[in-house]
Amino acid sequence: MSVYEARIDWRRGDQPFADKRYSRAHVWTFDGGAIVPASSAPASVPVPMSDPAGVDPEEAMVASLSSCHMLWFLAFAANAGLVVDHYVDEAGGQMGKDEAGRRYLAQVTLRPVTTFVGRQPDQAELDALHHQAHTHCEMAHSVKATITVEAAVG
Repeated sequence: MSVYEARIDWRRGDQPFADKRYSRAHVWTFDGGAIVPASSAPASVPVPMSDPAGVDPEEAMVASLSSCHMLWFLAFAANAGLVVDHYVDEAGGQMGKDEAGRRYLAQVTLRPVTTFVGRQPDQAELDALHHQAHTHCEMAHSVKATITVEAAVG
């Protein structure tokens, strides 16, 4: 079984803590060496306690779902003999509340636009490739959010 690791590092420094107005900015360091500034979402904790320049957990989850989907899509497109030249996804997520009133990521919409060189898939083939990618994406299996794919050729 694969193991994935990340280090999450937050430091209070000299800021007060008991007043709950401390910074939520922190750093993610991944096992491959990538370092990402992170923070709570400004929609959850207002600025200046949140840093809008940092990646928040909600954005990271949407990006993870989109990235996983894309990687599977590229593999299946190559298997189908297609040449992908460019893939861009303006993915978005929406929070909802469960039966207990807890907020969760309820809906994720992937909007991939793919540019191909040579043979162009029709919409049915494109949709089938995206369906195949979705069914193989481990991240999609890991969440209870509804994931919708609105694919287009660019």
